[in-house]
Amino acid sequence: IDDLAEVDYSLNSLPAVFQPYIDLDLKGIIFPAGNYIGSPYMAAPFTIPDQSDSMLYLAFSEYFFQTSSFAYYTAGAFNMTIAEETCSYFNISTEIFGSIIPEVAKYSVTPYPVMLKLMATEVPVISLEQDSFTAEIQGFMEVLAVLPDSTTQLLFTMNVAANSSISLNIFDQKLMGSLCLNR
Repeated sequence: IDDLAEVDYSLNSLPAVFQPYIDLDLKGIIFPAGNYIGSPYMAAPFTIPDQSDSMLYLAFSEYFFQTSSFAYYTAGAFNMTIAEETCSYFNISTEIFGSIIPEVAKYSVTPYPVMLKLMATEVPVISLEQDSFTAEIQGFMEVLAVLPDSTTQLLFTMNVAANSSISLNIFDQKLMGSLCLNR
């Protein structure tokens, strides 16, 4: 798939060939690149509603998304640093945090740019719903002040738990998504 993850899309069984169609049952396991380890998840069988008005149908199970999440978590893809340049674009500085957290205001009289380090602490959980899917992410964030000599000073840390719903729709032959932060 990319530098972080690979996919095993081998057949689970021989293709079923019928007059109007062929049914391919592919495995679809995603794992960390170069490290095929067993999945901690169990695949559950599922069925696709019987329809015949389209040329191609694709179905992705919750297992596919679970193994994807596990592979990318194992590879460290959910750990990121939002650098000074990005924070300055959004005007995030010690002055902003100082207005919310008095201890930051005491430490930093002069406004400094900040850097955010985000780390997932658990494998994100992805659940399929009727018309959407939810993603639950547990993480940890460090907020650092970037000082004039380019060193950093830790301001505070916090645990983060986010639950989002994502709905996908096709408009004008384009796949569009909408994201809703539930909590």
